[in-house]
Amino acid sequence: MFWFNPHSKQGKTYKGAPSSSLPPRLFSIKLHLTETSETFPLPGCYGDLTMLKLKHHLELLTGIPLHFQRLQYLDEVDLPDESTFKYNDIVPGGTITIRIWRQDGWGLLVAAAAEGNIAQLIDLGVTKGSTCSTPVSQLLGPEEKKEWTAHRAFVALYIASHRGQTGAVEFLLEKGADLHAKTPLGRTALHAATVMGRCDCIDLLLSWGAQTSDPDNEGQSAVSLARLWGQKQSERRLFRFQWQQRSTGTTSPSASRSLHQKLDSRKQSTQSRAKIHVG
Repeated sequence: MFWFNPHSKQGKTYKGAPSSSLPPRLFSIKLHLTETSETFPLPGCYGDLTMLKLKHHLELLTGIPLHFQRLQYLDEVDLPDESTFKYNDIVPGGTITIRIWRQDGWGLLVAAAAEGNIAQLIDLGVTKGSTCSTPVSQLLGPEEKKEWTAHRAFVALYIASHRGQTGAVEFLLEKGADLHAKTPLGRTALHAATVMGRCDCIDLLLSWGAQTSDPDNEGQSAVSLARLWGQKQSERRLFRFQWQQRSTGTTSPSASRSLHQKLDSRKQSTQSRAKIHVG
C-alpha cells in the first residue's frame, strides 16, 4: 500500500516505490491539517512519490477520507494528483498543508469530530431528522437527505475513531451511524482506530459488530493493518476478540456487546485481585 511502516524502527520500507537498481533517497516531511491545527510527521518520502499515492496513505495517517483531502505546498494552489514530490519541489523537512473541501460545512464537521464535540456534530447534521441546513441539503429530496445525513455520520465516526474520541463514537453509533460504511479506499472506522492504537474505540466498535476481517480496497483487514503499522496492542485486542468469537460462536452485535462486557468484567476482577494482593 505504501512505502514505509510509520512505527518501524528503521522507517525505511518503501513498498510501492519505483523499481530501480538502487533504492530511492528517502526523507521526511511534515503534514499540517489546517482545520484541526494538527501536525503529522511523515518519513519515507521520495522524489517520484505521487500526490495520489500520498493521499492513499493519509487516509490512515491523518484520518481524513481521500475525497476530502486538498494538498498544498508553499501556496494555496492544490497539488495535482498525478504530480510528484520532485515536480512540486518538495524538499526534506518541508511542510505540506492539508485542507478540507469546505463546501457543505465539511471542514467544521472534521474539526468537531476530531475534538469529539458532540454538540457541534449534532448541529452539523449527523443525526436522523436533523434540522441542519446547507445550500446542498436544501436541494435534496427526503431520501437523498437521509443519504446525506448518513454520510456525514460515517465521516464523523471515522474521524472520531481515528482520534480515540470514545464519547463521540458511542454517541454516533447510538444514533445510527453505520460502522460498516467505507471510505473511497474501503476503510472502516475500525481500520482507522486500529492503525492509531485506539484500543478503547476498537473495543467499542467490536461490541457493535465491526468486522475484524473486512478488507479495504488493497486487501488489508484491521488485523493486517495493525501488524503493518506496528500496533501490537491493537493486534492483540483484535486477535483476542476473534478467538472469543470462535470459541463462543458469537456473531451478532448484541452477542458481541455481551462478550465484551464479560471480558471487561474479568479484566476488572483480575485487576482488583492484584490490588488486594499488593495491599
